[in-house]
Amino acid sequence: MPHPPLADLIDQGRGVAPADMVLTGGQVFDLVTGEMVPGDVAICGDTIVGIGDAYAGKRVVDVTGLTLVPGFIDTHLHIESSLVTPFEFDRCVCPRGITTAICDPHEIANVIGLPGIEYFLDTASRTVMDIRVNLSSCVPSTEMETSGARIGAADLAALKDHPRVIGLAEVMNYPGVITKAPEVLAKLDAFRGRHIDGHAPLLSGRDLNAYIAAGIRTEHEATSAAEAKEKLQKGMRVLIREGSVSKDMHALQPLLSERTAPYMCLCTDDRNPLDIAEHGHLDYMIRTLIALGTPTLAVYRAASLSAAEAFGLKDRGLIAPGQRADIVGLPDLEDCRAALVIAGGQVADAPAFAARQQIAPVGRQSVKAPRLSAASFRAGSNRAETHVIGIRPGQILTDHLVEEMAPREGAKRADPARDLAKIAVVERHGINGNIAVGFVRGFGLETGAIASTVCHDHHNIAVVGADDADMALAATRLTEIEGGFVVAGGGRVLAELALPVAGLMSLESFETVEGHLQELRAAARSLGVTLDEPFLQLAFLALPVIPALKITDRGMVDVERFEIIG
Repeated sequence: MPHPPLADLIDQGRGVAPADMVLTGGQVFDLVTGEMVPGDVAICGDTIVGIGDAYAGKRVVDVTGLTLVPGFIDTHLHIESSLVTPFEFDRCVCPRGITTAICDPHEIANVIGLPGIEYFLDTASRTVMDIRVNLSSCVPSTEMETSGARIGAADLAALKDHPRVIGLAEVMNYPGVITKAPEVLAKLDAFRGRHIDGHAPLLSGRDLNAYIAAGIRTEHEATSAAEAKEKLQKGMRVLIREGSVSKDMHALQPLLSERTAPYMCLCTDDRNPLDIAEHGHLDYMIRTLIALGTPTLAVYRAASLSAAEAFGLKDRGLIAPGQRADIVGLPDLEDCRAALVIAGGQVADAPAFAARQQIAPVGRQSVKAPRLSAASFRAGSNRAETHVIGIRPGQILTDHLVEEMAPREGAKRADPARDLAKIAVVERHGINGNIAVGFVRGFGLETGAIASTVCHDHHNIAVVGADDADMALAATRLTEIEGGFVVAGGGRVLAELALPVAGLMSLESFETVEGHLQELRAAARSLGVTLDEPFLQLAFLALPVIPALKITDRGMVDVERFEIIG
């Protein structure tokens, strides 16, 4: 919706001309004083022009019984991890009250490069919610993996003045910052004085000081209250994260108070339609935090006003004159279930979503893996000592385990009795055909295999299995369906979800994707898998910037030493 003329804003605010829209009968939750303000809310175009008075309007919406709060802002997420296009993500979460999403499209950028970022910038101008973009700083995230593209400082600088761009996205290569890697410093220098997102799990002390001194202002990787407190004390804005795998809300909840709320925000990072349908999005975080005892005012500040301030969005975060008309109507503040959502002055309803101008998807036919067989996953070795990735359910941090696995005929095999499955990463961008094989504990897999092209952040094929032939079957099927998720067992495909947009996003509705995810979860459980989110957990086992042990197409990675160990 275009910005209205100043004269119209003034006349409608004074009430000498009828407002374009008036919300009547409700009360406004003022996030500055914490008080309830009775009276109408007048809206001119995409802007609030009046509260706390009676207004005439061209369109009057009765909100009797509702408390009006500012629209919620997801401060850090990868829309690709919702497994649907930005248009379907918009239709999925905006009706829950999320009116602004600050995304980092580095998933698609690691597959197809700048065209992936440009696709998000193009869609952002067409959605009902307001999508803002932080430009991906880590394509690839490290030199220990093979991604489908490379994006340098000059590429990013060329886009930094785009009206949808906020700044530089999460700087995951925190060792590169503190060791002054030239390519990392070039990106930081290009965005000096602008917003720069952080990503520094477990970093503390002088190394954290150096990281922040480079101009990095936010952190969503804090997994304990002590870690988050140090980062707050050093001036970082801490984003409380509750994704489908990374669940830090309960750990950080005790730190969120009316005192700290100005410097704390909410984010989801990676959350899929199954979790959104079953639990919710930021709305779920809000009601859970309140139920855990966090002051209601602190929670709603973190969900909107604090987020807007942290990211320089001075036109939103309050229901007040001159602010963007992002409004959520709630029957109950504690329960946080939206009865009305207005985004930029537009009611977020079915006609609004149907009226959006669509654009063609990108990144088709992106899976170019080598031919695979059971032999592709042979773990050749003559040593019993074995590095094993230890899964921590609900976290993307892993443990670096060492287990005794005796080779047989010069190779090691999966050992379901000890919950030791094979894990492999297959390069799928058509660059070198690398295949790395290792072992993982924590899936509970007894037979069969699961495979995915959602494999952070390089998005090669990740496959975990108890049977080499089923691993080959599942991985091969991913090429045939242009990427996605596959469960295989007993020599046949048991369930699948095609993600043909760069191997990351479906062309189906979020309701259809949710249905496929239900089938995949059931199929995985039939193989013995005990994890709630096995596919997203699998995806993060290939991210070599999160301690402690990971795997890429180049081998097992000791993240704490930041080196490939085999």
